[in-house]
Amino acid sequence: MSRARAQDTNVCGVSAAIVVIEGKWKTSLLWLLEAGPHRPGELRRKLPEISEKVLTQALREMTEDGLVHREAYDVLPPKTVYSLSAFGRELAEALGPLSDWGHRRLDLLTAAPATVS
Repeated sequence: MSRARAQDTNVCGVSAAIVVIEGKWKTSLLWLLEAGPHRPGELRRKLPEISEKVLTQALREMTEDGLVHREAYDVLPPKTVYSLSAFGRELAEALGPLSDWGHRRLDLLTAAPATVS
């Protein structure tokens, strides 16, 4: 589903939720921000494979979707801190059971790769 269609109220709720976390990095960023506020440089160090451009784009989209709060301080050098909003925290809690399921699936794949399809 495109980000534009994410505003459509006649779609499945799961599809509407997936739109805000789709992509390679958003769930990782959500997980890191769940631990507490981070500056962009900290996020880059914890996710060394993410490019500056992709990090900025993902954080911008997550902010627009109401998951992340961006606090910009008027100091030199500029300081920006990202944290989960209440809505983002609610999403992180909702994803907990899905994460548990994913770990169980990985355990099954590790234990008997030929039996899971």
